[in-house]
Amino acid sequence: MKPLAGIRILEVAMYGFVPSAGAVLADWGAEVIKVEHAATGDPQRGLRQTGNLRVEGDPNPNVEHANRGKRSIGLDMSTPEGREVLYDLTRRADVFLTSFLPGARRKFGIDVDEIRAVNPNVVYARGSALGPRGQEADRGGYDMTAFWARAGIAATLTPPDAEGMISPPGPAFGDTISGTNLAGGIAAALLKRERTGEPSVVDVSLLGSGLWSMGHGIAVSQHLGKPMVAAPPGKHGSPTNPLSGLYATADGRFLAFVMLQPAKFWPDVCRHIGRPELAEDPRFATAESIAANTAAAVEVLKKALAQHTLAEWAERFGTLAGPWAPVQDSLQVGVDAQIRANEYLRPAGDIELVANPVQFDLTAPDLQPAPEFAAETDQILLELGLDWDRIIALKTAGAVT
Repeated sequence: MKPLAGIRILEVAMYGFVPSAGAVLADWGAEVIKVEHAATGDPQRGLRQTGNLRVEGDPNPNVEHANRGKRSIGLDMSTPEGREVLYDLTRRADVFLTSFLPGARRKFGIDVDEIRAVNPNVVYARGSALGPRGQEADRGGYDMTAFWARAGIAATLTPPDAEGMISPPGPAFGDTISGTNLAGGIAAALLKRERTGEPSVVDVSLLGSGLWSMGHGIAVSQHLGKPMVAAPPGKHGSPTNPLSGLYATADGRFLAFVMLQPAKFWPDVCRHIGRPELAEDPRFATAESIAANTAAAVEVLKKALAQHTLAEWAERFGTLAGPWAPVQDSLQVGVDAQIRANEYLRPAGDIELVANPVQFDLTAPDLQPAPEFAAETDQILLELGLDWDRIIALKTAGAVT
């Protein structure tokens, strides 16, 4: 049985951040009902262009990633009839999950007090751009603004003298990370409610998640009173460790070494690159001497690693003791045997999606496709006990679709 089997999530959210939390909860076994605007649905459904990639037709990965495994109901919360349906759904829910800003929550009657008046035991979870307190708590935002730019990630990655700023590596980058944080908070709140009977209000923001992802660097910066500065493009990573950085191979690919104890791993690396005599070189005998002679060691490694392709090095480095990895793009990861062995990419209907990174009992989650817009409206209303006359009346009034 999946960990959250039997848990009901009511999701009133749009775009990538909060819906991705619902997707993770669905992966973990929860029943997730996605409330979408009765006429337009989630605006994410219209997102077709992501960087240089454009998706035509269905399935649309931009929708599937954050909405797999859910059921969709089209609902107009601005009508009294639609709001009553929402409250009926709330009475059956364990979690009320929303991305709506405070003003919109008050407008539609879905703020904490209104939802708790309907269901006192519900865990109320909200995702925001900038957090629930402070002068800017009512402001919206996206992962590009709150997570990437404001939390220090863009500036830290952008080399000095670069024109502009480095952009996020892909769509919904900060959204997905923040959504997983929110899913974890919800799971903890459900455990607290089970143990104490007390429901929580759970808050996660894009800004807070961005800061958390930069937590180590921010702590160092605050302690020393200076910002982290990115190295110029093409420069080796560590100034004091030749075994922590990127190296080009003969076919224009790159591999990454991260061996934080260089004296321990240097002799083994020398043997694997066909330069065993360097293991006895006094310049590289201790951590101190390696640090002092990093530039010379980097040049040695650059020349050696440029003599063979990445595939050839991968075969040779199968027995390398220290950590290393190939640098791969978003297409190349699909043929990585280790990724496939762990089922980090999984089928979801007619598309393949990245599974959330949590596995229980060595089992990858079974992913289900995202729902078509309002596809389960009738089914959900029937489960609430409404008869067909009432359902038709709601549709005629425009409250559901």
